[in-house]
Amino acid sequence: MDAFFYQATIYLAAAVIAVPLAARLGLGSVLGYLAAGIAIGPVLGLTGAETEDLRHFAEFGVVMMLFLIGLELEPRALWDMRNKLLGLGGSQIAASTLALMGAAMLMGQPWHVSLAIGLALSLSSTAIVLQTLSEKGLMQTGGGRSAFSVLLTQDIAVIPILAFLPLLGSYAIPKFAGGTIGHETAGSHGGHGSLSLVDGLPGWAVALVTLAAIAFIILAGIYLTRPLFRFIHASGLREMYTALGLLIVVGISFVMTLVGLSPALGAFLAGVVLANSEFRHELESDLNPFKGLLLGLFFITVGAGIDYRQFLADPGDLIGLALLVILAKGAVLFAVGRAFGLRRRRLWLFTLSLAQAGEFGFVLLTFSTQLNVIPVDLSEKLLLVIALSMLITPLLFIVYDLLSKRMGEARQDFEPDEIDEEGPVIIAGIGRFGQIVNRLVQASGFKTVVLDHDMEAVQLMRRFGVKSFLGDPTRPELLKAAGIAKAKVLVVALDDPEGVVKMITYVRRNYPQLHIIARAKDRNHVYELYQAGANDIVREMFDSSIRAGRYVLENVGLSEYEAAQAAQTFYAHDRQNLRDLAEHWIPGVPASQNPAYIERAQELEKAIESAIFQMAERRRKKSSEAAE
Repeated sequence: MDAFFYQATIYLAAAVIAVPLAARLGLGSVLGYLAAGIAIGPVLGLTGAETEDLRHFAEFGVVMMLFLIGLELEPRALWDMRNKLLGLGGSQIAASTLALMGAAMLMGQPWHVSLAIGLALSLSSTAIVLQTLSEKGLMQTGGGRSAFSVLLTQDIAVIPILAFLPLLGSYAIPKFAGGTIGHETAGSHGGHGSLSLVDGLPGWAVALVTLAAIAFIILAGIYLTRPLFRFIHASGLREMYTALGLLIVVGISFVMTLVGLSPALGAFLAGVVLANSEFRHELESDLNPFKGLLLGLFFITVGAGIDYRQFLADPGDLIGLALLVILAKGAVLFAVGRAFGLRRRRLWLFTLSLAQAGEFGFVLLTFSTQLNVIPVDLSEKLLLVIALSMLITPLLFIVYDLLSKRMGEARQDFEPDEIDEEGPVIIAGIGRFGQIVNRLVQASGFKTVVLDHDMEAVQLMRRFGVKSFLGDPTRPELLKAAGIAKAKVLVVALDDPEGVVKMITYVRRNYPQLHIIARAKDRNHVYELYQAGANDIVREMFDSSIRAGRYVLENVGLSEYEAAQAAQTFYAHDRQNLRDLAEHWIPGVPASQNPAYIERAQELEKAIESAIFQMAERRRKKSSEAAE
């Protein structure tokens, strides 16, 4: 027990120190966890043989992650991904395997050894990639969805690869242990981990049992979860929700291991089945903390498990091999991505996120060694290459961030539409804000010209019958083509605050008669837009926040009329105060470091409170006089 507390303290302390530092430096949590593992393992030598066992346990975090991702995908959405799963994912695995196999053969390895190496290194790291995509908010982008499709295909492909490898060496029996895929050769004894429903069955029987297990998971998700949640709800014990969430994931993983399938794949399937369930958000909130901690522990064990003696014996060769794997897979991913229509940021995200080898490579190499396909010394070297490529992955995401910023400043890589209409109102930006403005103006009988640089947004609006033009609204020639010289009103509803300021500055200078209405992100953006020349400025959350405040007042004792009066008084004074504070605002100086601004803001806030109080007093007097 003392050893357990010691190791727990070491791992948790390393995470608590390293991860916040990495996050503050903008490096991401994954690199922080990996650095923590390196610090307590190869550098300080605080870890021991328990690292490998902990890694198998922590890989259950990958299972939880895929379950939670499945909760975000409806079955129809998964069906829509079928082309990416089969085409994009299958092409990546096949092409990467051939490329890496060719590289191994050029280095003097026999073809069967080279093929096993290519298969092991063709798979990417589900844990690192999905965690980083989620953390950076890239999962819902085109590149992120494509990367996820490939990772899901790779998880599925592990099963046939495991079935194929014995053809290259001696026969072995697959099993599952510790929440991840493992293997033992024929004749060995495995204890509880060797439980299986398919051992010794003919091929047709294995297929039937496997299909029955999948059908059981789907039917249980549809028909059993609701009664179970109602039963738990009746207990009134909050912790039982967490216990049920864990039971679902652990139980599904166990069922999948019994039929020789990936627990992660089964968990993902169960998540998809429950995606339309009313308990979806409950499951997400209960399992997210476990998923995060287990994945963090997994990343720490990857860093701590590096054999620094072997690395120091030949660091140049090992780093070179890791970079070769990344370059070879990157070239394949870039070509495959382009063939399937990915461009610019999406293509680079797809390429850089999947270029590493992954955790399943550890399993396949170990299995290949047991089958005598790959020599032991070569396998140990390749295991270290996989770990190094995983360590390099967070740096690849940093490279993507730099490329993405540069691409964001450049002109788009599409041809803008030819604008053949003019109208009194031009709306630049057709997101959530611009859509509402456009609907109101058009419903009132006025013609609008809608411009946006987001192709997906424009295509979506066209599906709903809203004519929109694709192009960068900040470009002068596009504004001229839209008839800005004759227009009466320009609505600027773009997401780029700096671009909005530049656009309004240009328009005000060249079209002084035009009335400009602009969306502002916050107060500082309001001041910038005032200086740029906007006539009316709408803060993103201001009106909705006032409405919410009015509802609060109505439910704490004020009448609807009194609450509306208070909201209207606050609205009028705040708008006037903004113009007053704009005179004290200094560009480039934070408001917290501007004493004159702070002093005036405090005075104006007291004035608002006084105005609302006086209004309420006048109302009370009138009410009392009427009562008399």
